[in-house]
Formats: sequence, C-alpha cells, structure tokens
Amino acid sequence: MEQELIEAFRKLKKREVDTFPAIIVSVDKEKGTCVIAVDGLELPDVQLSAIIDGSDKKFYLFPKTESSVLVSPINEDLHRLYVEEYSEVESLDLNIEYVRFQVDQYGFLLQKENETLKQLMGDLIGAIKSMSFTVATTGTATAQTGTTNTLNNTAQFEAIENRFNQFLKGN
Repeated sequence: MEQELIEAFRKLKKREVDTFPAIIVSVDKEKGTCVIAVDGLELPDVQLSAIIDGSDKKFYLFPKTESSVLVSPINEDLHRLYVEEYSEVESLDLNIEYVRFQVDQYGFLLQKENETLKQLMGDLIGAIKSMSFTVATTGTATAQTGTTNTLNNTAQFEAIENRFNQFLKGN
C-alpha cells in the first residue's frame, strides 16, 4: 500500500500539462467564459470558474480586459481550461439560489429575490421624510402648548422593518 501511495505522488509531480500565464482578450459575463491570448494564439471559451454546470449557484471573478491571468487545464485536458488566478478583477458576481451579490467599481448590489438593499433604504428614507405626528394642544390661540402623541405613519415603518427582517440575515 505504501508503495502505491509513493507512486501516486510521483505521478502527480510529473503532470504533463501545467498552469500557464495568459492575457485576457475579452470576457463573456453571461456564459462565464473569456478569450485569452497565449504566445500570439487566442483561445476561446476559457472558463472563469472551474465548474460551469448551468445552475444558478455561481461565483465569478471577472478579470479586466488586457490583464494577466494564470490558466490551468481541468484534468490535464487542454480543451477544458479555466482561469485560476487574476492580476486585476473588474467585478465579482455571486449567485446562491435567490440571493445575488455583485461588486464593481460603481458599488455593490445586494439582492434577495426581487428585493434589493437599495430599494429598502430608499423606502426607509422616504418614510422618514414623510413622518407626521398627531399633536395634542392645550391653551389659547396665543399661548398654546402641545405634546406629541402618535406617529401617524407607524404602519409604513413596520412594513419596512418586516421587509428588512426578511431580506437580511440576523441572530
């Protein structure tokens, strides 16, 4: 058994195809692939993830065009290449079933189903801007005093709070 293990490690060390440097020519974000240039040749359909299975569970780092990358074959098959390391990243895209997280130079998107963090924050700010209160006053027209009794748009804040609770994970 020990001899078999030693032989297996020896074979791993003698891989025929190894990782190699390349330059990004173009990126197809829909397919999760890119075109690379190596020694004057362009190779299409290089995967940006080691596994592309068509599911909605994906994680991609999208490299900048003309940046350097390291490319490796899957199972030493030069027809199945994937980007292993990046010198520059243009954006990140992570999808896990109904949740999406994207980051690029313009900011980030956090989305769960049809709800986004930006929508939630916009609605919260709108509710704050439209706050109104019922005030009880006493006294005469020239000398009135008052106390704030009720926030009139409490239901709006409660609805937004429920949306935040459904959107964000918490303890």
